Amino acid sequence: MNFKNHNIIEGYAYTDIAYELRPCVDHAGNAVAGLYNAWIMLNNPGQYNSYTTKAVKEVILAFGEASNDRSVVAVVFTAVGDKAFCTGGNTKEYAEYYSGQPQEYSQYMRLFNDMVSAILKCEKPVICRVNGMRIAGGQEIGMACDMTVASDLAKFGQAGPKHGSAAIGGSTDFLHLYVGIERAMQSLTLCDQWTAHYAKFIGLITDIAPVLKKDGKFLVNPLVTTDKMVDNMGNIVYGQVKTGEELALAKALMSQAEIDLSELDKTVNRLIAKLLYAFPNCISKSLTEVRKKKLEHWDRNKESSREWLALNMMTEAKAGFRAFNEGPKNGREIDFIKLRQLLAQGHEWNDDLHRAISPQYKPENKQ
Repeated sequence: MNFKNHNIIEGYAYTDIAYELRPCVDHAGNAVAGLYNAWIMLNNPGQYNSYTTKAVKEVILAFGEASNDRSVVAVVFTAVGDKAFCTGGNTKEYAEYYSGQPQEYSQYMRLFNDMVSAILKCEKPVICRVNGMRIAGGQEIGMACDMTVASDLAKFGQAGPKHGSAAIGGSTDFLHLYVGIERAMQSLTLCDQWTAHYAKFIGLITDIAPVLKKDGKFLVNPLVTTDKMVDNMGNIVYGQVKTGEELALAKALMSQAEIDLSELDKTVNRLIAKLLYAFPNCISKSLTEVRKKKLEHWDRNKESSREWLALNMMTEAKAGFRAFNEGPKNGREIDFIKLRQLLAQGHEWNDDLHRAISPQYKPENKQ
């Protein structure tokens, strides 16, 4: 049969992301003839795989292409390197172009919304392969995926309130569905980061894989506790970062090891192999029904969230993103106490306030 091509753009050449068809494997690990997994990879490792405007557009196209490809069994959404899956939007682009430009950021956020929607409407199962940090917008696009397999060195969390934004690009819609209201509130407001072990423990992700290798053997992440313990308040503590001498010893061990993502890839392939041995339309219908719970919140909120984020580029986001981009390496946050004091005094949000709270304007930080 001569099939029609349903892609928006035929034969598009990706530049800011990578798109590859890799053989789908069976339970024995053997490649299956004529069947593939589509790997969509953010390709900005020098900036922790933050997505630029062009990358967002290419992710939309890539998910459409993977969804339409009759030979694709599943989509693996991941990134290049071993430091980060994604740390959100490109802060340099935000600071230098979008800050102070709400009309422009509104158009950008329409693209971002379309990217999240492209993941949620993909007709193939979407596996988020987390090769490092999944933070901020990275957490949001990751939770739009159907399942997650992570490096056990990975970290998960939000950063918006620390840098002038709110996690309303998906996290406020999705996170409570995974971990409940209380934990969602904690993550969204306190910006605490969760280890991969803890994320699996609380049900945020599907599976983890060791990636630290020493003397030819894989090691469990030495930085975290992997035994269930009870603290002095009676709470179960699991997957927490070690402290004191234990942490120092763990860091010394890590310095002697190397990162090897092969076991992560095997874990992803084993998961997809389970999907391979099932009716594809029944899988698709199951995905559609579960995704409705995410879409119920996402479709209700995405447009009003986009409008708020655009207007916020005139105030807190403008200050926060520029501080992160222009401030000293060890001081990329604004003076939150000073900001609250000035606002309590009725100070207008203007350039004078911006300079008073921003680290890049302090005499000791000027170059």
